[in-house]
Amino acid sequence: MAMSGAAKLMPSVPQAEPAATAVSIQNLSVRFGDRNNEFTALSDVSVDIPEGAFVTMLGPSGCGKSTLLRCVADLVHISDGSISVFGRSPQEARESRDFAFVFQDATLLPWRNVLDNVRLPLEVGKHAQNGNNADPHELLAMVGLKGRENALPHELSGGMRQRVAIARALITRPRILLMDEPFGALDEITRDRLNEELLRVWQETGTTILFVTHSIPEAAFLGQNVLMLQAHPGRVKEFMKVDLPFPRSLAVRDTVEFIGVTAHLRRLLEECL
Repeated sequence: MAMSGAAKLMPSVPQAEPAATAVSIQNLSVRFGDRNNEFTALSDVSVDIPEGAFVTMLGPSGCGKSTLLRCVADLVHISDGSISVFGRSPQEARESRDFAFVFQDATLLPWRNVLDNVRLPLEVGKHAQNGNNADPHELLAMVGLKGRENALPHELSGGMRQRVAIARALITRPRILLMDEPFGALDEITRDRLNEELLRVWQETGTTILFVTHSIPEAAFLGQNVLMLQAHPGRVKEFMKVDLPFPRSLAVRDTVEFIGVTAHLRRLLEECL
């Protein structure tokens, strides 16, 4: 993947022990419905996400991973507890564009080429032209799409479309990148390749990343920490440090250390069912 010029975008490799907290979640509960038909999606969730960290979120279906991500993004109402994003409310963080969201579907506009899709956030909102945005050409080079600026979405593979979505998310230099199973619909080979590329992007930009996945190997490979949630209702099972060195390549998955991490996560996941 081309990396030329990427170092100009943001600070370099994240600190091993970040001093600041990017996201603080305290005693969070989320309930849906009314008193006669109430469903508790999350209950008493507390966790602090360090600035510059890469945290993967893992747990059984229905444990509230995506709901928790959407609470941070100010897309879901909090019933109890609190969330602060760099010391501010999620609403204030959203209005300041402190974070960007990458969904499972790239959601590109089919009539706009790659470059214009990446530029889209610069055309929307009062912060669009704040003078602190990243260069879209440099972003496309960083995600390996230099030379495809004029291609339309239907001319790209699924993996390429997700690269465009990541570049678009980074255009406003967000301090946090929220990712909800962005590679879940891709084939295994493409997914592995994008896992490696995402780690390179993270190390180049220093952006804090919260990444939801259903894949144990993906959670272990990407994360500095894994936030394991258990279901019914969703709550923290463990906030586990992944003691594997960076930079990581796919070869690490053949090591005894990696197999030990995934085995522990699998045991935790079984306990969460």
